[in-house]
Amino acid sequence: MKFSTLFSILTLIFALSCDKNKETTKTSMDIQPPKADKIAKNLEMHGDVRVDNYYWLNNKDNEEVIDYLERENDYYNKMTAHTQGFQNELFEEMKGRIKEDDASVPYFYNGYFYLTRYEVGKDYPIYSRKKESLDAPEEILFNVNEMAEGHPFFNLRGINVSPDNKWVAYGVDTISRRKYTLYIKNLETGEVLDDAIPLTTGGSTWANDNETLFYTTKDEQTLRSNKIYRHRKGDNPSNDALIYTEKDETFGTYVYKTKSEKFLVIGSFSTLTSEFQILDANNPTGEFKVFQERNRGLEYSVSHYNGYFYIVTNKDGATNFKLMKTADTNTSMENWEEVIPHREKVLLEDIDIFKNYLVISERNEGLNKIRIKRWDEQADYYLPFDNETYTTYPLQNIEFDTPILRYGYNSLTTPSSVIDFNMETKEKEVKKETEVLGGKFNKDNYESQRVWATAEDGTKIPISMVYRKGIKKNGDNPLLLYAYGSYGSTIDPYFSSVRLSLLDRGFVYAIAHVRGSEYLGREWYEDGKLLNKKNTFTDFIDASKFLIEEKYTSEEHLYASGGSAGGLLMGAIVNLSPELYNGVIAAVPFVDVVTTMLDDSIPLTTGEYDEWGNPNEKKYYDYMKSYSPYDNVEKKKYPNMLVTTGLHDSQVQYWEPAKWVAKLRDYKTDDHILMLHTNMDAGHGGASGRFEALKEVAKDYAFLLDLEGISN
Repeated sequence: MKFSTLFSILTLIFALSCDKNKETTKTSMDIQPPKADKIAKNLEMHGDVRVDNYYWLNNKDNEEVIDYLERENDYYNKMTAHTQGFQNELFEEMKGRIKEDDASVPYFYNGYFYLTRYEVGKDYPIYSRKKESLDAPEEILFNVNEMAEGHPFFNLRGINVSPDNKWVAYGVDTISRRKYTLYIKNLETGEVLDDAIPLTTGGSTWANDNETLFYTTKDEQTLRSNKIYRHRKGDNPSNDALIYTEKDETFGTYVYKTKSEKFLVIGSFSTLTSEFQILDANNPTGEFKVFQERNRGLEYSVSHYNGYFYIVTNKDGATNFKLMKTADTNTSMENWEEVIPHREKVLLEDIDIFKNYLVISERNEGLNKIRIKRWDEQADYYLPFDNETYTTYPLQNIEFDTPILRYGYNSLTTPSSVIDFNMETKEKEVKKETEVLGGKFNKDNYESQRVWATAEDGTKIPISMVYRKGIKKNGDNPLLLYAYGSYGSTIDPYFSSVRLSLLDRGFVYAIAHVRGSEYLGREWYEDGKLLNKKNTFTDFIDASKFLIEEKYTSEEHLYASGGSAGGLLMGAIVNLSPELYNGVIAAVPFVDVVTTMLDDSIPLTTGEYDEWGNPNEKKYYDYMKSYSPYDNVEKKKYPNMLVTTGLHDSQVQYWEPAKWVAKLRDYKTDDHILMLHTNMDAGHGGASGRFEALKEVAKDYAFLLDLEGISN
């Protein structure tokens, strides 16, 4: 073929391609985003007036509000129509890695092996058990697929079998508002009793008489767990005895039974303070007695063993907690004796008690540690782990008289494993490693590492990251940076088969362990809350700058993601440093901080004053207002953004992201993408089925990949 002819053909193809691109661009430009009406409302506090033009969206009973959300959804659908096929491909790809007919490793308790399994093509689990042997016939407790039929959302939780194995209590939520109706089922006949109990947490605990059930209800409006009731099986719930009311609106309450099965325990909790009450589990009609009365700033948790309570506590300034014990007949603080002292650099997170062993979950230099200690002090050692990007944790260890510790392990490059470890012989058995189907996954194709960025104040910020081997540090890699950074909740490095859809297309995935978590101990949390909250945001920004400076990525290829309080983080960073990011995903974002924290009728508000501050006090009001994403939207350029929410969200109300997007549309000076998608059937956790949840991930990934020009 002559060069001139080839050149002419290539020119024609290029021209047609350009015309096609122009047509696509023109089509996108022709799709106009919805515009929310402005109805000014003055919000005054401490002599300061904030004007909220979109306050009216706080009413889902208003048809105009639903209409606006549906118009936003329609805009999202039109703007992403060209990726619909790709979304389906991503969904099938992610689904194809999952073993659909999967089952959990059975665990043994009180004469039965319990397991959870899934069937091919089914969204929900099947809970079952086998008596005494895994070869015994399977007894179906719940087939959630059948229970969920006809419900766009369905969640079953709190499965609680009676000591005689004949009854099971459980909670059901079909709205996604976390209002569970509690039911009791006869496991011998399959009959569900008529005594359904509404507005509970879904959890419950049986007394040892197999007749008495204790449960927690919620406040109808705030959804605060505030009352403990005693129910006798078969009775009308209206006759249930009110055992305890948590009157302090900054506290919630719950009830459980100790692993020793000797005590019923009522717990009261707030961000900074805890309190427990105990009762002999053989005497359910008796009076609960206070274990140690609440003392602001005193946190403790209790476990029972061999006549003693073991207490994980921050008593006497033990910032990273210590372990103490006391006789179960004298539980007040003056009787507590030290077992494991406080350590400046080691966070004591939890304990598991066995007949011959104490298992201690610790965190040192950001890494999970499992320590095993014999009660007779003949052994004291740690399980060995050999990298810096792993997560390990004890699993269901319900049996008391056993040398076997069951724990989980995974890393950024290694699928989750369930491991049984013999604490006497130190032998371990991998009971299961999660299969990654599809024939393409090989853990040796991926590499992970932990790096450290330097914040403006000199603090070192750890970052865990994973990518396919062979990437070049030339600034051209797309990179998704994730963080949460609140409540002391730590996002440890973890494996995700879903994430492979990004890694295999050249993405680097990174987790910034910003202040506000407990990754580097309790002080790491204290440095990212209340009047130190901005450290969370600047840590993320400094981590972003580090990744750019080290040429893992660049401003043109850096993406950020976070949900809930992590969505607040996303809102803050796009106000502070929008130029660093090409795209941002904010899921169920907590972005209207001041207004929400001033409204004590909203779920969670009063219980979170110790996390964010109480804006009824001016110093907290001023500080919140200085970073609240909604209050700090400015007339400037913002990154491409996808914002998601659920209409029934009880934790971050849908109107926060809806208002935020409406204001961003009015203020932003760029032509970047801004989309809001509301799941009209779900709440804070999104869709309830395992495959429906994957479809939501596919939408997020398609958004990122489309911005990178990747369509297959």
